[in-house]
Amino acid sequence: MKKSILKIALFALVCFTCTQTFAQTTNISVIDSAATVEPKLKFGCGFGLNFLGGTNITLSPNLRYAVSDKFNLGAGIQGSYTSIKDVQKTTTFGANIITEYIPTKKFTTLLEFAQLKVNNTRETTTGEVKDNFWESALFVGAGYNINNKITIGAKYNVLYDDDESVYTSPIIPFVNISF
Repeated sequence: MKKSILKIALFALVCFTCTQTFAQTTNISVIDSAATVEPKLKFGCGFGLNFLGGTNITLSPNLRYAVSDKFNLGAGIQGSYTSIKDVQKTTTFGANIITEYIPTKKFTTLLEFAQLKVNNTRETTTGEVKDNFWESALFVGAGYNINNKITIGAKYNVLYDDDESVYTSPIIPFVNISF
């Protein structure tokens, strides 16, 4: 019996003093369900409202491609309605090219070129005068990114001419929503 107790004690001593232990291990990877990958291609819809000196309502759906996490290129179509009560009514339809630079998560800058077909009706003392022509606009703007889908800001038309432009103001506020 002393030999069996001695064997058990020796076996316990070896087990407790051994520096390495072997066991089966399993690696489990967990994917964070909250982490999402932003798509490279985004559909957006911009709209603008301006009530300085009249009414200007603009709707401009666009498609943008994320070249990098800081730079987007895109194109879109746009239409707008402008009215100065008892003076003028204008509708425009056209296309635009958009570039965006996003220096921080909360700030976006943009450069946009638009080519518009303008249908204009003016009230004069002799009656209505209708005018149809093409107009170019070059906007430089900035916006605050409320989140990664909504940007609110303003853009300035550097080609604005008070006597010739279809816009009622060189500054146009905008909201862009991306999907």
